[in-house]
Amino acid sequence: MPLIDRYGRPIVNLRITLTHKCNYRCIYCHMEGEEKALEELTPEEIERIARVAVKIGISKVKLTGGEPLIREDIGEIVRRLSHINGMEEVSMTTNGSLLKEKVKELAKANLKRINVNIPSLREETYKYITNSEYSPKQIIEGVMEAKKLGINPVKVNMVILRGVNDDQIDEMITFTRKNDLILQLIELENVGIDEETYSKYHADISSIEEKIKNEAEKVIVRRDMQNRRKYILKGGGEVEIVNPYENGSFCSACTRIRLTADGKIKPCLMRNDNLIDIKNLLRNNLDEYELMKLFVKAIEGREPYWKRRVTP
Repeated sequence: MPLIDRYGRPIVNLRITLTHKCNYRCIYCHMEGEEKALEELTPEEIERIARVAVKIGISKVKLTGGEPLIREDIGEIVRRLSHINGMEEVSMTTNGSLLKEKVKELAKANLKRINVNIPSLREETYKYITNSEYSPKQIIEGVMEAKKLGINPVKVNMVILRGVNDDQIDEMITFTRKNDLILQLIELENVGIDEETYSKYHADISSIEEKIKNEAEKVIVRRDMQNRRKYILKGGGEVEIVNPYENGSFCSACTRIRLTADGKIKPCLMRNDNLIDIKNLLRNNLDEYELMKLFVKAIEGREPYWKRRVTP
């Protein structure tokens, strides 16, 4: 049974930042709400932490970055985690730039599902947003290879940026529908980016969602995914809306706890004032019981960042 925090939220997901290194410089990057660090945990350390996490009821791990595929040992990390008894799912969020060359290794290591950030299908827009030399066509090749190898589902993450790609949503829906992908439309978060950037690019996606709602034949509220709404479109296609600002519902259903790249338990995306550093203790042969107690302490201290509609 998972541990439940004092707001009644079961903690079943561990999100692990593997590195802060990245081959992109996206204009909307929020660094997972973390402060930049050069040090990274080893595959053995990550596995040890995950084994303890499973013992307190966590059953799903998502690997992220920076760009997780930059790590040369990414296949080993996925393999170690996926073979932990009680681990139901290892997934990943990536920009997809290295996916085509590494996806066979990931599939063999038993990566279950993957989210690929594709902010635009248009070459010029894509390069403007990512500040990279990669083409969306290259990313799509990796996505198609992932589907071919049985990684499922494959989700496309599209962060909506006002005046940049907010006119390209229909285009992305057509693409994901045609290729049997799930589209996640994500409202820009005011975390990890400067206020000027946020003010310039933030778009309220409520009107976008209303349009999609009118085109849907079915609406599913994912209680296990922070009350995320999934729209099943007429004629096929799935669109999920990620809006962390709506009436505190994002926080009220949060089941995640985080591990930073340099070995700190992070109870909340939005906060860095309640981290628990376990790296040094881990490297001084801290036993599993002591590590478990630190996880419990972090979970007990969790509280919703947006507290509207959330009561203990």
